[in-house]
Amino acid sequence: MAPPSSGMTLKRIHREIADLKKEDLGKISLGPKNPENPFVWKARIPGPEGSVYEGGVFDVEVQLAHDYPFSAPKVLFLTRIYHMNISDRGNVCIDILKHNWSPALSIFKVILSLSSLLTDPNPSDPLVPSIASEYLRRRATHDQTARDWTKLYAKPAAPAPAAPPLSKAATTTVSEVIDIDAASSRASSSSRTAPAAAASSSSAQSKGKGRASGANTPAPAANGSRSGDVIEIDDSDDEVEEIAGGAARGTKRRKSGQQANGATSRNTEEGSSRRGKRRAVERPAPTADEVIVIED
Repeated sequence: MAPPSSGMTLKRIHREIADLKKEDLGKISLGPKNPENPFVWKARIPGPEGSVYEGGVFDVEVQLAHDYPFSAPKVLFLTRIYHMNISDRGNVCIDILKHNWSPALSIFKVILSLSSLLTDPNPSDPLVPSIASEYLRRRATHDQTARDWTKLYAKPAAPAPAAPPLSKAATTTVSEVIDIDAASSRASSSSRTAPAAAASSSSAQSKGKGRASGANTPAPAANGSRSGDVIEIDDSDDEVEEIAGGAARGTKRRKSGQQANGATSRNTEEGSSRRGKRRAVERPAPTADEVIVIED
């Protein structure tokens, strides 16, 4: 909450804010910490080049009194620093903030004086006497310690490396993903359909072959034998009789009635004494389509 102040104080603060826009601040940043409270300012002071604080960035808070500019502002270093005129709590010992303060000075001029103090410390009016003594007697040790503190406490955080841009080949849109998924589904469906089609084709071929084989295979006769079987009968009469015909039609072709009867009687009487024996090649009983060969 802003302290109670006169209109003159607020008018002076707003004038300094407007003057900052005209100043060349360089790498220094300065302005109210909260626009709603113009009595608290925040500054960032970079370590001066060539000094033991080079490379560091120091945050400073400036608190204005309710009767500013008639009272000097209070300055506090928020960043730790190894300096004879700045305490470990951040308090600053500088003449313009004490007896040399003038209402003609501004906040911006105070920040410039602090930047100069980092380059040229004042050992004659130290806030930390031990550092001042080291500065005067062991300057190299002092400077090295100041650099170490700067690296330890005042080094700004390194910015995160920017992510490399994606190459065109690595960029995949949603439509491309959908196309890839659809192609995969079609390929998977084809891989499942191909074996089924092959199996169906193989089954059809097997059925066709079965039908063809059934068509070429003679139908069995009523007595269990197949048409086209050949039965050879060796006999001593040297007679050959070919009987052909369809059993289904019930007709037989005879050589002659008498020769057939004679052959039948001879086969009955001389069955066991004949040299030849009747052999059934495949089926025991002849059919109408079978051919009987009788050797005698």
